[in-house]
Amino acid sequence: MAPRSDPRLLVLHGLRIKGQAGAPAIAESVGLATADVEAWLERLAADGLVVHRKTPPAWSLTPAGRAEHGRVVGREIDAAGVRPAIEGAYERFRALNAGVLDACSRWQVREVAGTPVVNDHRDHEYDARVVTDLVELHDRVEPLVDDLAGTLDRYRPYADQLSRAVARVEAGEAEWFTKPRLASYHTVWFELHEDLLTTLGLDRTGEADGAEDVADSIPGKGVS
Repeated sequence: MAPRSDPRLLVLHGLRIKGQAGAPAIAESVGLATADVEAWLERLAADGLVVHRKTPPAWSLTPAGRAEHGRVVGREIDAAGVRPAIEGAYERFRALNAGVLDACSRWQVREVAGTPVVNDHRDHEYDARVVTDLVELHDRVEPLVDDLAGTLDRYRPYADQLSRAVARVEAGEAEWFTKPRLASYHTVWFELHEDLLTTLGLDRTGEADGAEDVADSIPGKGVS
């Protein structure tokens, strides 16, 4: 069985991945009860590691909290002896990343007469091709997330979240492909990327494969 992370680390890590979130969202992402997350947030706030903001109402890490998160996740993977395995998984992730991002971009934007336009999802044949591409990519993603779940237990939820998202896309629920603020395929993929980077102490800006927030770089931001 993969090592389980302690609850304090999980709350710090869930908040680091999400940037800002309420206790229920953190609890869902890290597999803890909401009441337990709330209790840990109060303790972490007393230590100056997290802060609650009123607009929008959410918790976020303080600079001290980000530093503490980096320290505890680094210590965890070294103590568990899984750093090499996670580094290998990260390289496999990067090999798949461009394909996943391209599928997400094509889901939101398509070319008509050589001009990029927002995909209104009226061309069902076009959408079907993009969904087929996502499904084929997901078949290659599954072994990666399964192997990650074998390194640390906190990686286990990604397999279920990605499989659920792709299944709902196949069922015709378009928003589960890229919609922000939903556990869509792109949202979960983005969080997995952030998880790997922060676990290994890497910086996203040093990567050569470009920005990951598809909706920020194309017309019709937020279109699902």
